[in-house]
Amino acid sequence: MKYALFLGCTIPARSRNYEISARKVANTLGIELVDVEDFICCGFPIKSGDEHSSTILGAYNLALAQKSGLDLCTLCSSCTSALTEVAHHLSKDAKARDEVNKTLSKVGLAYDGGTRVRHFARVLYEEIGVEELQKHFQKDLGDLRFAMHYGCHYLKPSEIYDHFDEVEEPHTLDTLVASTGAGVVDYPGKKRCCGGPVLPVDDKVAMAVAKQKLDDIAKAGADAMCLVCPFCSVMYDANQKSIESEYDASYNLPVLYLPQILGLAMGYDRKELGLNTLF
Repeated sequence: MKYALFLGCTIPARSRNYEISARKVANTLGIELVDVEDFICCGFPIKSGDEHSSTILGAYNLALAQKSGLDLCTLCSSCTSALTEVAHHLSKDAKARDEVNKTLSKVGLAYDGGTRVRHFARVLYEEIGVEELQKHFQKDLGDLRFAMHYGCHYLKPSEIYDHFDEVEEPHTLDTLVASTGAGVVDYPGKKRCCGGPVLPVDDKVAMAVAKQKLDDIAKAGADAMCLVCPFCSVMYDANQKSIESEYDASYNLPVLYLPQILGLAMGYDRKELGLNTLF
């Protein structure tokens, strides 16, 4: 099983622990993640302001993956949605693809369509599967209780994700974490956004949105939080102390990426999984 690994911008800058743990888990499971040095931004941050340029950025990355003969494996949910949307759009609209290729031709690239974009969690759920995953576990995490945060772009747009999970009743992350023996805690507002998209515009609103979920998770009695997107981690991990200070609250809630939890069950230590870099 071989994929071109798309890290995007946020993970190398702020979430290296996500990359480190994902590579450990992938290596254990025989998933080869290939680095493509020329990958650039997925285009997501500028889509609302310049959709055409955003599409060009996405197509550039898809063309590089196509040139390498590999599908894309992503870790960031926003990158996943941006690249999947571009791949879907250009596979259906030949005219748009021709226009994009005029620009790509300036750097010797072309995109013909057909490159798949798969979130790492989806690869684990659909292509590895729980039964195979459990063969590699060395520790039972039965003493821990995790609260899942799915976020927005891991689940939506569901149509172009082949409806692999239920938007209103998501379960894939619950299933993967539960396979370690850990408990999965349900709580109100499980599908709520992290607030991250609003952060550059109004940090007060963003913090208030994140606080609501932290309150719900704390009341539910979770030991830690699980997520699959670096933007969400910025809100719940990096900004947790700021939220505590702003609202005179105390959570002390560890926020782990999915592969960090799976890596613990596989027997890796805290530094091998980047747990020592969590806020």
